[in-house]
Amino acid sequence: MNIPDDLQYTKEHEWLSIDGTTMRIGITDYAQDQLGDIVFVELPDVGAELGDGDVFAEVESTKSVGEVYAPVPGTVSARNEALMDTPELVNQDPYGEGWLIEMSVSGPPDEVLDAAEYRDLTE
Repeated sequence: MNIPDDLQYTKEHEWLSIDGTTMRIGITDYAQDQLGDIVFVELPDVGAELGDGDVFAEVESTKSVGEVYAPVPGTVSARNEALMDTPELVNQDPYGEGWLIEMSVSGPPDEVLDAAEYRDLTE
């Protein structure tokens, strides 16, 4: 399982890449593997205001539907439009082309895991 050392993770199996006040969010390799073949991704509109813990996306697979949660309050500043036509990018490249949204945030989330802690959680 791929768990990049340069990202942060949540217990809900999201990865976070934080650059100043911009946070890019996706689901981890572990999460996409558990879901199976992803066939549809529903994302919020750019400009949507999210609260801490709000569901902002649904990822539908051949097995089930997974919800993705905002780790901090913020405003959606970008969404991965490529997933509308090619949702399987989440399976193929969860940390790259399969990212979900970017948010403008005021600070990092309180409860995040580093790569080693996330490995412990998933093993």
